[in-house]
Amino acid sequence: MDTVTASRPAQRASLRHPADALARASIGAVPILWRNLGVTDATTVLDEIARIGFEGTQFGTGFPEGTTLRDELAERDLRLAEVYLPIPATVDGPSADAMDIARVHVARLHDAGGDVLCAAIDGSSDRDASAGRADGAPTPVFTDAAWVALVALLHDIADAAAALGHPTAFHPHAGTFIETPAEIDRLVTSTDPARVGICLDVGHHIVGGGEPVADLRMLGARVTHLHLKDVDPGVLGDLRAGRFSGVGEAVQNGLFTELGAGMLDLDGVIGVLVERDYDGWLMVEQDHGFGPPSESAAIGRRMLGAALRRLGGRSTTVQAVTR
Repeated sequence: MDTVTASRPAQRASLRHPADALARASIGAVPILWRNLGVTDATTVLDEIARIGFEGTQFGTGFPEGTTLRDELAERDLRLAEVYLPIPATVDGPSADAMDIARVHVARLHDAGGDVLCAAIDGSSDRDASAGRADGAPTPVFTDAAWVALVALLHDIADAAAALGHPTAFHPHAGTFIETPAEIDRLVTSTDPARVGICLDVGHHIVGGGEPVADLRMLGARVTHLHLKDVDPGVLGDLRAGRFSGVGEAVQNGLFTELGAGMLDLDGVIGVLVERDYDGWLMVEQDHGFGPPSESAAIGRRMLGAALRRLGGRSTTVQAVTR
């Protein structure tokens, strides 16, 4: 355990300042950082997420479910921001049991009183080998039939979640069949914007060849959920040069770093969100680190807070373009 928490207060002071930008947005944590650094006790992880000053969390490994999780979150004044749904797939499209897997995740979200269903294509060894340089041959890609099947599946998943009151956002992810800007564009133009939003993970977007600030402005209101992570440019260069077996190995070597320590233009990202008065979740995420996980998470939370204070009070002009 990297930090000892003496007690679990029912309420805690908010770290939000009245002058912060994006006052209607919520700030959450993705607990993968603790899991990947060996801290898997749910009590410890939830205590730390609350102590650091987050308002919510993604569902994490080892978390309780249903009313037990509701109670654990309420005790810490936290919310379940999202449940992450990895969809198994090959070049031929989603697996035959993908909808059954989705229903389990939708139920988990609803039973615990959560908010967003965050869906993504699961990682696969063939695409992982091309991560960060998937624009070039011989990268395996979805067939046209696979695209048709994925779109239909996403609409079915979104309809199932919406019937219980939950929005769905699709998360493009490095090392999967939806990684590059061209693949994201095809997904956006093929799916119903009233049913499927986009979760832009700005770190994975950089790895996939995207430009978060420009693309956030282009996608506009289609982006309904954000994962905020930073990217080490040196490790990314090594990934693109083929010095790692894939994104997994690159992550273990520091591909994703604390907010403010990499190449992400955090102020630019927040500035675009200010333009459209974004009111969704800002999920601070770092897949791996080299120090105590709570320390890295706290750095990310402080860097985001500093950016929100810097941009607070700016006049807002809605420039979003819906797709």
